[in-house]
Amino acid sequence: ELVSSGRRIGAREALAMGLVDRVLTGEPRALALATAGEADDGSLATRRTGEAHVSADPAGIAEVKAALQATQSHLFSPHKAVESVENSVGPLADGLAEERRLFAQCIASPQRAGLIHAFFAERAVSKIPEAGASARAVETVGLVGAGTMGAGIATALLLAGLCVVLTERDEAALARGRASVAKALDGAVARGKMDAAAREAALGERLTLSTDIAALGAADLIIEAAFEEMDVKTQIFAELDRVARPGAILATNTSYLDVDAIAGATGRPADVIGLHFFAPAHIMRLLEVVVGRETAPDVVATGFALAKRLRKVAVRSGVCDGFIGNRILSHYRKAAEAMMLDGASPAEIDSAVRAFGFPMGPFEMMDLAGLDIAWAARKRRAASRPADERYVAVADRVCEAGWFGRKSGRGFYVYGDGAPVPNPDVAAIIDAERAAAGVVPRAFSEDEIIARYITAMVSEAVRVVEDGTALRPIDVDAVSLFGYGFPRHKGGPMHTADVIGADVLVRRIETYAADDPHFWQVPPLLRRMRDEGRLFASLNT
Repeated sequence: ELVSSGRRIGAREALAMGLVDRVLTGEPRALALATAGEADDGSLATRRTGEAHVSADPAGIAEVKAALQATQSHLFSPHKAVESVENSVGPLADGLAEERRLFAQCIASPQRAGLIHAFFAERAVSKIPEAGASARAVETVGLVGAGTMGAGIATALLLAGLCVVLTERDEAALARGRASVAKALDGAVARGKMDAAAREAALGERLTLSTDIAALGAADLIIEAAFEEMDVKTQIFAELDRVARPGAILATNTSYLDVDAIAGATGRPADVIGLHFFAPAHIMRLLEVVVGRETAPDVVATGFALAKRLRKVAVRSGVCDGFIGNRILSHYRKAAEAMMLDGASPAEIDSAVRAFGFPMGPFEMMDLAGLDIAWAARKRRAASRPADERYVAVADRVCEAGWFGRKSGRGFYVYGDGAPVPNPDVAAIIDAERAAAGVVPRAFSEDEIIARYITAMVSEAVRVVEDGTALRPIDVDAVSLFGYGFPRHKGGPMHTADVIGADVLVRRIETYAADDPHFWQVPPLLRRMRDEGRLFASLNT
């Protein structure tokens, strides 16, 4: 299990397993000298004599193989690791030679390049234009909104040792928020992330609750986590402008809305920034730092410093509808919805996307996030929707029925005591929408589903790089890896674009455009990369 998973263990667990002989506490040099003396006088016996004597364990091997097949069938190296363990029974030299052969196969695997790219992506995103600015001091953080997102952000801040002032409109909402924080901290204690005393200190000493927004007056940073409506947010920021101390940073957790418009509700736009957390905020590693037109460099630097303190991966984004992640998500979700209308079921699409390596498919993800969130965004954008855009209204019809996903027990799937099952009433909605659009459904293969899904993702990702919303292709990859479940061994959409090849992607888009010329358009940057024979990786420097 250790060899195939790469799981890290502590010294005590290693001792219990027999992997180490003893664990000592004290001054390292003195302990080393004492142990060297034991080795010298023979009282410390060595356990290895040049030949390993290994007993076969077919049942254990079979158990690990079955577990890997169930959870990591798409990965390469864990299965090779198990093969190597199987070969440990027999002469040591033969086993080592076979291990070297299997290791060479792992080195030659495309997954190695993807994993290395993902490793460097986490580090590359910290290289930002504002890196030379000094971050402002942040010890007390105020929060407007104690709902699911606000409580999750509060939990993340408390786990990082910060003081939190949590505000809500009424005592009942505040009590629910505190209960959510307490439950999340209980989970942290159960997972060994904090002890019971630290939990009590976080809830009793470092968390302040209030229904008065004026309680945020002494905070170094205030994060708004209210409902995703521009009028609501601008009203809140006008209030924060009045109560926040000079020099306090005002941040919005908006997923889609214009950070510059929100900053315009204040007299201090230089102090306003977007800090887009992902739910659950105390677990998800991504933090999009959205830089407004007038955001000061030290405010940006503070956002990145906060992310580091929260052990999150911060990625710098410009202002646009949906920023980096949700803007790309909106695009490839449209491709999934078009395939659904044309004949593929939501379950078939989700299954294909999972087989590619995502933890869940687009319709499962919509249900988890709450269908009403994207519905609100679509209604907000309805007036500006191009007349020639092919609009699939199935998700709207599902929301109109009162089904918002997991939180309401129904969405594209039905949720109960067992595993979710496809919602049969959604199938009827799809049939009705197909009939209204005059669509004759056809079958989609798994390969075709993935080709369209990933090509749509890449095409919008290229535009995000092209217009400067993302600094580099590798920033897009980091967002996708740490916030949207893109399979780590594939490196991210821009790395995948290089693997597929710009020429293939251009041909795909031109082919798909025969059915939907509005949606399928070749980004100029993609065509240029094809013509120049360049990789997107060349833009990361």
